[in-house]
Amino acid sequence: MSEASATVLIVHPTGLHARPAVKLTKLAKGFASRIRLRPEGQETWIDAKSIVKVMGLKLRTGSRMDLAAEGEDAPAAMEALQALVERNFDEDG
Repeated sequence: MSEASATVLIVHPTGLHARPAVKLTKLAKGFASRIRLRPEGQETWIDAKSIVKVMGLKLRTGSRMDLAAEGEDAPAAMEALQALVERNFDEDG
């Protein structure tokens, strides 16, 4: 089993809310790996495949978020999720 992790910066103007959260969870659900996230510096991880839990974090613009994946496709999952955040969730605004 593979493991991968990354820390990303949320730059989306509305933070990790509504559309960005849906995009993140939808992408996470496309991988077999267990994918978790948490605000940087906190101990509690949440399931990145749960829209309710992801939106519940209420991460704002400028927040850092730790991502972790465990499973066969963990490196690919981490690469895809990190790229999505870095592309501003494929939104201009």
